[in-house]
Amino acid sequence: MVVLNKIYTRTGDKGETALGDGSRVAKFATRVDAYGTVDELNSTVGMARLHASDDMDLALARIQNDLFDLGADLCRPHMEKDSEAEYAPLRVIDSQVTRIETEIDAMNASLQSLRSFVLPGGTPLAAHLHLCRTVARRAERLTVDLSTSEDVNMATVMYLNRLSDWFFVASRVANNNGENDVLWVPGANR
Repeated sequence: MVVLNKIYTRTGDKGETALGDGSRVAKFATRVDAYGTVDELNSTVGMARLHASDDMDLALARIQNDLFDLGADLCRPHMEKDSEAEYAPLRVIDSQVTRIETEIDAMNASLQSLRSFVLPGGTPLAAHLHLCRTVARRAERLTVDLSTSEDVNMATVMYLNRLSDWFFVASRVANNNGENDVLWVPGANR
């Protein structure tokens, strides 16, 4: 359980922060950049929720909770030491990835096939979901970069990869099931 009695601690005043295992790293470390971008993504999802209703809002709420799980996973290095931890570290699991895939398939079933790339835009919700998609891609790139030098739960990479696809398909749903998609016209302004 998390208890936050005091928000500022002054422990980061010299440019370092604590990871989930208590070790300290520079605030610009790749791991911090990765989970910080996941936090940024969560904020963009919160903005999208302002325009969502009913089922879409519930799905976005689930994603926000998953993103906190994912951030907790990324902030805890040394997976090989999980068994030594005082409590079981929170890790993203395959069923979270599978749920995202199932939701993508359900949303995509009612959409027409694309004949062009889609430009970000359309409804306010669709535009926000496109922003979520691009931030998810950045979080994925940073997490993959981290995985080249440090231990990373690969389910986090798979989740972020699927999640950007989820946001894309959801943006089409938000655009009247693709009817209001803004399509790219190659060379239109030459």
